[in-house]
Amino acid sequence: MANHEIVIAGFGGQGLLFAGKVLAYAALLEQRELSWLPSYGPEMRGGTANCNVIISDTPVGSPIVDTPNILMVMNNPSLDKYESAVARGGKVFVDSTLINRQLSRTDVEAFYLPATAMAGDMGLPTLANMILLGALVKETGCIREESILSALKKIVPEKRTNLIDANMKAVAAGRNYRA
Repeated sequence: MANHEIVIAGFGGQGLLFAGKVLAYAALLEQRELSWLPSYGPEMRGGTANCNVIISDTPVGSPIVDTPNILMVMNNPSLDKYESAVARGGKVFVDSTLINRQLSRTDVEAFYLPATAMAGDMGLPTLANMILLGALVKETGCIREESILSALKKIVPEKRTNLIDANMKAVAAGRNYRA
């Protein structure tokens, strides 16, 4: 397996830290080495938010991702900030509903999903993050998809377990999306 150095970025309130936590917990359940480092601006909801997730088969020396080989972005400022940092040959997952431009680089692979529009159309307006996560997991193989369900069962609070099926429906939509 490869070393996956992932940055997930956008505005606070988009579920970015949750998506990173799902990835990290799924990797933990797979007995992988990992790190999850959340970061958000003082504004929280509506301010900037991002998290670094490292999934590896060898010990992780630092939780900081300077050169991600996977980037998931949900707003223009985040794409502007992180696009140049992505490693050559990396993969970039873009919410094309909220980001109005294409990548300027040709040495990375871009996946454009209208995740926010898809989530709204599905009646799941808060789950665009999970749609992008579904595509990310499918295209990178960083974790097994079945580990997502196991992770959700561990991290979703008991009073919200009714949302697990909706999350998995969103993951499936991202996995099955065809441009």
